[in-house]
Amino acid sequence: MSTFKQKYVLITPARNEGDYIEKTIQSVISQNIKPIKWIIVSDGSTDDTEQIVEKYLPGNYFIELVKTKDYPNRDFGSKVNAFNLGYDKVKKLDYDFIGNLDGDVAFPPEYFEEVLKRFSESDKLGLAGGIRYDYVDEHFRKINSSRNSVAGAFQLFRRECFEKIGGYMPLKYGGIDSVAETMTRMYGWEVRSFTDLVVYHYKPTGSGTNNLIKQRFRAGIKFHMIGYHPFFPIIRFASRYNQKPYVLGSLISISGFLWASLRNFKRHVPAEFVKYLRAEQSQRMKTFFKKGKDPVFRS
Repeated sequence: MSTFKQKYVLITPARNEGDYIEKTIQSVISQNIKPIKWIIVSDGSTDDTEQIVEKYLPGNYFIELVKTKDYPNRDFGSKVNAFNLGYDKVKKLDYDFIGNLDGDVAFPPEYFEEVLKRFSESDKLGLAGGIRYDYVDEHFRKINSSRNSVAGAFQLFRRECFEKIGGYMPLKYGGIDSVAETMTRMYGWEVRSFTDLVVYHYKPTGSGTNNLIKQRFRAGIKFHMIGYHPFFPIIRFASRYNQKPYVLGSLISISGFLWASLRNFKRHVPAEFVKYLRAEQSQRMKTFFKKGKDPVFRS
């Protein structure tokens, strides 16, 4: 049995996750160290998400289901609104760490025990997690990522850190997890993902060329809204030329970035955040041009 004393809570905004959420539930209830509270927010689900969750409520005292009604004009910020409903439920609890957990992931029983262990080894660690494997073409494929980045589907924060950064920002075009982890570094904490901790992501990220084109264009808009350095997206997208739809996808993303920039879309992130982010990116670009690789990118 583990001797760790750290207590954590989880919040899962779930909208129509009936095909996958049972895998997530079974993963959490099988953890060596269970959360003291897990709030699952059914964000206007119209499938059997709520019925599946309700099946697991008896005997699992730490799980609580919150139901919300559907509403129009949904965007990426809607997930944050659902998360905050769950956050209100745990604010007064005594815990050390708080995590966002999507309803379409699975992981082994030792996952959270190991993440907590990494936190115990460094007081500077503010945000941690594993690496993501996506289910693509009937098998799981590792998603390459930066060492100082944790996928939004399973971010676990030190409570002090999460409260300092003000939680998640409801951003219309996305980038919610990216802003949170950049804010974490801006306030002096470290962000780490660990290659020996694997999380399996089941939901397809999109299918069909038209959908992919739309996603790539919106990705470009997102990076403008976050405040990316004007040249950084070009390097980022160019370095991912081998991801479908290959070169076309990178060009579409760059077009989305330029389009939002020319139209001067108003940002909702603080000016000091943009300044810090661009300083980080400038340093990364200098290293990229000097050594031919991004210093934080994990190969």
